[in-house]
Amino acid sequence: MHKQWSCPVFTQASAFIRFYVRLKSTKARPTAPLGSRILTNPDDIFKHNMWDHVQWTKKDQEAARQKAEENSSIRLPLKEQGKFSTDACQYWDQFYEAHQDKFFKDRRWLFLEFPELHPSSAKEKRTNACHSHQVAAEPASSSSRTNGETGHCRHNDPIQRRQKQIPFYFQEAAAEPNETIRQISSFPGQHASFRILEVGCGVGNSVFPIVNTIKNTDSFLYCCDFSPRAIQLVKDHLDYDDSMCHAFVHDICEETGSFPFPPQSLDVILAVFVLSSIHPQRVQRVVNQLSTYLKHGGVFLFRDYGRYDLSQLRFKKGRCLSDNFYTRGDGTCVYFFTKEEVHDLFSKAGLEEIQNLEDKRLQVNRGKKVAMRRVWMQSKYRKPPLPSPS
Repeated sequence: MHKQWSCPVFTQASAFIRFYVRLKSTKARPTAPLGSRILTNPDDIFKHNMWDHVQWTKKDQEAARQKAEENSSIRLPLKEQGKFSTDACQYWDQFYEAHQDKFFKDRRWLFLEFPELHPSSAKEKRTNACHSHQVAAEPASSSSRTNGETGHCRHNDPIQRRQKQIPFYFQEAAAEPNETIRQISSFPGQHASFRILEVGCGVGNSVFPIVNTIKNTDSFLYCCDFSPRAIQLVKDHLDYDDSMCHAFVHDICEETGSFPFPPQSLDVILAVFVLSSIHPQRVQRVVNQLSTYLKHGGVFLFRDYGRYDLSQLRFKKGRCLSDNFYTRGDGTCVYFFTKEEVHDLFSKAGLEEIQNLEDKRLQVNRGKKVAMRRVWMQSKYRKPPLPSPS
């Protein structure tokens, strides 16, 4: 009898493979790491802290709509609303000054929900390209390539052997020449073959789970926030390593200013609970601009608040700025998206839908015997790959 292999890396790789197969076949939201918790018996509601895939009745939906309509019936005067855009950086800076890095928890769920962040996806993409004879339209003697690799295939890469199945949309991404990258003499992460940008990184609750995963790989992470205080907290973190991560202050709403990397240089853009903080009239331009930095075949990963989430229904009258857009007591703002709005947002930026889910859950306070309805949006959109060479 063979002894069971319990190597953590093998176990994680097996979990990823099961995830990819399930995602490719259903395009449904993946089951929770400990198993999908579906509430089938109302008497069991307080047995767990969270229930997945909660179905709303028409009565539930109408009650939520009426509650949101009620709390938005009295809005802040227009003359008072401007400060929440002009002083947004100041409000968030004060937030991080007050809470430091103690307010949010590290997002260790990232790689379960977004395996596209794993650098092995890019490695496998290159292997598939080599097997199908899809070679970049660039001289073989060139020392500067879009993906940072020489012309051979790494068929013996151990990570590739462990993970033979990857998201199907990465398999379709074709290699491409990138004149812009070749023209820029130097930029952080220029030699990496896999580049990730997190916008609105805060104090690093996504940054450090990613950094600790991409160690010893040919990958690089960029992370930005318009709060100087937040970026300083990221740089002061014990796990911050500027050899694989570059944190910088940047306001993605500003039309002026540039990123420290060229267009079409990113494999992944991650936006987690950040686009909701931007005025809905400005979000489309932000997504359009960010999308120009994706490589063809690169993906935009998005998670944020959904319409009629508990946090929307809890707002008091007088905190509403515009439809489904509110300001909190500390001056920070939040918008609540619908599935249709998310699709329009990314489609208008020229991206293709991979996944667009309305994640409805039931969050339970077992001590107080209270059940709360949570709604989040989770989406993945891809920049169309270049046509295969004839």
